[in-house]
Amino acid sequence: MSGIETLVQSLTTQITATAWSVFILSWAIGWAIRGSPIPIFRLKREGQTIIEDAIMAAFWLAIGTTVFSLISYLAGEI
Repeated sequence: MSGIETLVQSLTTQITATAWSVFILSWAIGWAIRGSPIPIFRLKREGQTIIEDAIMAAFWLAIGTTVFSLISYLAGEI
């Protein structure tokens, strides 16, 4: 592999791994807040909002991962 191919592939891997890690962390925090035995409804609703945002992020991460994989593949073929 040439230098640019390696660079694109390593950046793709690092960015994707970081993004999925942030998704899992926010999803876990959302569930922890939502499931906590705190009687404050606004706080629990905020946990639900975090969960919903994390699910949307997972969708866009899946799309982004596909695009990054396509870019890596095309960089490898050129």
